[in-house]
Amino acid sequence: MTDAPTQLTAPNQVIGGRSGIDFAYRRFGNAETAALPLIFFQHFRGNIDNWDPLLVDTIAQEREVILVDNAGVGNSSGRVPSTVEAMAEDVTTFVDALNLKRYDVFGFSLGGFVAQRVALIRPHQVRRLVLAGTGPQGGKDMHVYRGELLEAAIRDEQGPEDVLTLFFERTEGSKELGGQYIARIFSRTEDRDAVPDLAARDAQLTAIFTWGIADETRLPTLAGITQPTLVANGDNDLMVPTENTHLLARHLPNAKLSIYPDAGHGFLFQYPQEFATEVNRFLGT
Repeated sequence: MTDAPTQLTAPNQVIGGRSGIDFAYRRFGNAETAALPLIFFQHFRGNIDNWDPLLVDTIAQEREVILVDNAGVGNSSGRVPSTVEAMAEDVTTFVDALNLKRYDVFGFSLGGFVAQRVALIRPHQVRRLVLAGTGPQGGKDMHVYRGELLEAAIRDEQGPEDVLTLFFERTEGSKELGGQYIARIFSRTEDRDAVPDLAARDAQLTAIFTWGIADETRLPTLAGITQPTLVANGDNDLMVPTENTHLLARHLPNAKLSIYPDAGHGFLFQYPQEFATEVNRFLGT
């Protein structure tokens, strides 16, 4: 009997969409339950390998998970669009290629922007959402990065220190757990995903900054996302300031808010098992 695939062993797959894009993805987990598959949308400059094995494998014990590189990212073909709206359209191409009629979505950071948009344009398909470390279009202080955050975010070749700067608190406890996360995401040594190139970085940055322009008139759009939504973050996110998590939860009609202590943008990687357990509980109700 062979072991079930995990984030470290699941094969990379490719499927072609109607737009001519070949999407790279991994699909694994417990398909023996009635639970819908959970599709993961990744953060700025991230690829499939940046998903924490401890997080996704814990979630995958109770449902299928689908980790995807959107157009132009990692091993997927095409170009990265410079708007969140176009990124969401690419996601629907991928979903249709897999012939998925109903599913849940998990969006982290930029992926959370995309998840919100997918829920709006495919409300009949998206059952529940998990929005982590993200904010609403037109939120507060999401338009630009500054200082050490900007340097770490746009550095041509990012290293472990940049990950710690962007995702984790400055406390010793948070940094130690951040180091453990970094070790986990590099523990897959074969058949790794391609690192997104600088063109992908630049297009994603344009999309983020455009989405993040402060504009309160955008917030009523969230009323259209009526699905149950878990909105979560660390208590001191510097990338997408935590006040935007509260703002998002206040404007979504059916939101559950969850804030993790002594944590930043990467709270889900600092508390992978705890958050995975919360996600499974939320999706299972």
